Amino acid sequence: MNTAYVVSCALLMAGVTYVIRMLPMAVFQRRLENRFVRSFLAYVPYAVLSAMTFPQILYSAGGTAASAAGLFLAMVLAFRGKGLLVVALGAATAALLTQQLLLAGVR
Repeated sequence: MNTAYVVSCALLMAGVTYVIRMLPMAVFQRRLENRFVRSFLAYVPYAVLSAMTFPQILYSAGGTAASAAGLFLAMVLAFRGKGLLVVALGAATAALLTQQLLLAGVR
C-alpha cells in the first residue's frame, strides 16, 4: 500500500471524527431545555453501539446456534445485574460449550 494513501486516509478519518464531535458543541451552545431531545441524545451512543455489535454477535462463534446461546446467556446475566466481566465470560463460555457440543454430535 502507498504511504501517502494511508496517511491521507488517517487524516480524513481524524477530520471526520473531529467534525462529528465538534459540530454539536458549535450548534448547541446553550443547554437544551426539551426533555425529549435530551433523553433521545442520551441514548444515541447506546443505540449506535448496539447496532454496530449486534449483527457481529450472531456470527462470531462460527454458527448461529452457539452465538445465540452466548447471546441468550449474556442477556440473562445482564438482566440480573451482573458485571461486564461476568457477562462477557459467561457468554463466551456458553458459546464455546454449545459449539463443542454441536461438533461432538456431528462426529
